[in-house]
Amino acid sequence: MTDVPVTGVPVTDVPVTPDGAGAGTSPETDEIKALLDALRGQRRHILGIIEGLGPDALRRPVLPSGWTCLGLVQHLALDVERFWFQAVLTGDQSVIGSLDTMEDAWQADPEMPAAEVLERYRREADRADGIIAATPAHAPPAWWPHHLFGPPHLHSHRDVLLHVITETACHAGHLDAARELIDGRRWLVLTEDGGADRP
Repeated sequence: MTDVPVTGVPVTDVPVTPDGAGAGTSPETDEIKALLDALRGQRRHILGIIEGLGPDALRRPVLPSGWTCLGLVQHLALDVERFWFQAVLTGDQSVIGSLDTMEDAWQADPEMPAAEVLERYRREADRADGIIAATPAHAPPAWWPHHLFGPPHLHSHRDVLLHVITETACHAGHLDAARELIDGRRWLVLTEDGGADRP
């Protein structure tokens, strides 16, 4: 998201129900709840697989591309949770306006404590949850980043939520690989009796 001028244009305002409850009173409530539960499960995976790693390990690149566990979590906080829900779905102008000056989220500030980066991810997830709960599944994005992705390929809250679930799950797998390379720990281990052990 760095060094790219913001040239996206507003698409439309996000509709909500008259009482402001949005998805909370729509016919799609059960669907949104199920999708949010899936996203929360992937977020738990993100934080769970790096639990117990010290600051040095969190900042250690273990794959040739050079990303770190901490940088990946910051990417999820800023480029995924904040970007897709606050900028794209709700059209928050303060977030949109910050995109062209934001530093590379993959590079965690060495002066910022690791705990602060992890807490930022939790905060952005909490903000996203509020937006998800208040927005009907069929609501279109309020803004679209044409400068990044061309014509819109996500057309509703449902599409955005599925995209974020997919991206978060993908990055959870990346963290699985990194953690195993760091100290051998695995998130889900199949046992000889056909069961599964999870930390």
